[in-house]
Amino acid sequence: MIYFDNSATTKPHPEVIESFAKVSANYFANPSSIHPLGGQVEKLLEAARQQAADLIGVPKETIIFTSGGTEGNNTAIKGVALEHQSRGKHIITTQAEHPSIHDTCRSLEKLGFEITYMPVAEDGTVSAADVENSIRKDTILVTMMQVNNEIGAIQPIEEIGNVLKKHPKVLFHVDAVQGLGKVPLNLSDTGVDLCTFSGHKIHGLKGTGLLYVNHTAKLYPLLHGGSQESGIRSGTENVAGAVSFVKALRLVKEKQDIQEDNILKTLHDKLMEELSQLEGVKINSPADGANHIIHFSVPGIKPEVIIHSLSQKEIYISTKSACSSRDLTESQVLVACGKTKEVSSSGLRVSFSYENTEEEVDIFVKELKKAIQQFKEVLR
Repeated sequence: MIYFDNSATTKPHPEVIESFAKVSANYFANPSSIHPLGGQVEKLLEAARQQAADLIGVPKETIIFTSGGTEGNNTAIKGVALEHQSRGKHIITTQAEHPSIHDTCRSLEKLGFEITYMPVAEDGTVSAADVENSIRKDTILVTMMQVNNEIGAIQPIEEIGNVLKKHPKVLFHVDAVQGLGKVPLNLSDTGVDLCTFSGHKIHGLKGTGLLYVNHTAKLYPLLHGGSQESGIRSGTENVAGAVSFVKALRLVKEKQDIQEDNILKTLHDKLMEELSQLEGVKINSPADGANHIIHFSVPGIKPEVIIHSLSQKEIYISTKSACSSRDLTESQVLVACGKTKEVSSSGLRVSFSYENTEEEVDIFVKELKKAIQQFKEVLR
């Protein structure tokens, strides 16, 4: 099997599964309970919080454990909107966001908020200058992805963060789900106030993740109850999930720290070169995008046809965000990048992990060529 759909989800690492099972079996008490068993679980949870903080370089009290990217983005965006609406109802985002940002912003429009959906360049990015020019007196939040989940475009987060430092009342939220462990992001001095991470993109488990909340950022909680997670996310904590997330985070950081990103770059450059030589293939990812994501189109051929053909060879890729992949209309990201309807409705995404190999790329290219040729012969 060749699995090239790692931006949708990754295969859990055995050590992550082991840690989840061990904590679930042995540390099952409620961490809010006052008896010794509850105290042991609370200590384990706080140890996991400290380890997560150390791994991403932030204070322990800024770590809020969540169920993943969608919850993190909703908590950040709606939390800022509801908490700060008295001083402004204007939010800035881009036209090329993940549904968990785009649809969240759309939902706020129904509550009277005004959203600026900034256009992106052909490579899927915005400039810090354009962000600054979009800021108004009533702007309360700028929210965007670090790495685009479809085409791998990398936003200039540090540049935008530096601009927003001049506007301290405007909070900056970054969805770093696709970049975690692959594209560096220093949260200590970048002007980022809120940042979303997810476990299942880094060989962790689905339903795990965290939200970084700078101590200066105040959020209105979406969940009320027992005031867990500093009052931002009430509900009995998923301690096994938190511990397993930190295990996955540690493992992926170790790979990143020993320059295993070179593996991703090798795979990226190899596939980009091969695709550039295939007749009828249009590459949509920017050359300087994230090394683990390559998006391309084969105009004239429905993407599901190619996906089905490759699946028969146990080669698995996708079209776009898994959250919207069943919608067979145009990719809104490609539309925002100015692609034609023919290109934006025939997109395919390959996404690597550190576990993939050059040999797999060779096999994929070979089978892709066959699939394209077979379809062309049918049309003759």
